[in-house]
Amino acid sequence: MEKVYVFGHTNPDTDATTSSIVMANLERKLGNEGATAYRLGKLNKETEYALNYFGVEAPELLEEVEEKANVILVDHNSFAQSVKGIEKANILKVVDHHCIATDFETATPLFYYAKPVGCTETILFELYKSNNIEIEPKIAGLMLSAIISDTLLFKSPTCTDADVKVAKELATIANVDLEKYGMDMLKAGTDLSDFTADELINIDSKEFDANGLKVQVAQVNTADISEVLKGKAEIENAIKNFISANGTDLFMLAITDIINSNSQAIVLGNRVDVVEKAFNVKLEDNMAFLPGVVSRKKQIIPVIKENA
Repeated sequence: MEKVYVFGHTNPDTDATTSSIVMANLERKLGNEGATAYRLGKLNKETEYALNYFGVEAPELLEEVEEKANVILVDHNSFAQSVKGIEKANILKVVDHHCIATDFETATPLFYYAKPVGCTETILFELYKSNNIEIEPKIAGLMLSAIISDTLLFKSPTCTDADVKVAKELATIANVDLEKYGMDMLKAGTDLSDFTADELINIDSKEFDANGLKVQVAQVNTADISEVLKGKAEIENAIKNFISANGTDLFMLAITDIINSNSQAIVLGNRVDVVEKAFNVKLEDNMAFLPGVVSRKKQIIPVIKENA
């Protein structure tokens, strides 16, 4: 039985973590008994809530893969957002809903399945159905949790009709009230009281290249932006330290209000002008309010790339 590492991106969100579990489960159902789910970082409280609710253990932490290790990537394809050693690993499959990264390359052909939907789990749902694999209630619950998370309970512009349709079917299988469970889970993820400033800017943070600029965009969800901003000084110091340690040109932390669907951005670096141009704002005290902006994938990263 050959081991296969299945994992999502670093600084995992609910989709990255649950997709690794769900994909590994699918692989085992298809006869690949060596498929094992892993995570590439600390779990956030939203993900912990979902795992505890459905009685599923968290995947083991993975910090590096050895050369020629067999791996399956979910919810990402960028090497910059993956595990240490990924460049020399044997990538068997990718299931993702993001654009293909410029640093993604494989030495051999692979199974690559991506669709422009709001969540990786919506794609995995199709794979279960096309392979005639029954979705167990707890697996359905994890899939549902990720769709709720990635679409902010269908409020995000990344949400598609397919996400909504799949979520409703998964809620039936998991035997949960979609709206009630969804809001309870999202609220659980807004409790940031136990996080240090360093941890806060790494809860859900992604690096990408924007026309040669090294950009980092982090995002946290909250029900009260003002509560998060009480720690603004510490957050800015953490960002400055991150920039210094990683040679980052631009760091943006989006503090997203899940109730009112807006974001407050804290922006630092030597190219903050890119954010000002992209969103037609003037930073005041390193901040800008972004009405209606809730999606990093669709509303933040693309416009930064266009204006870099």
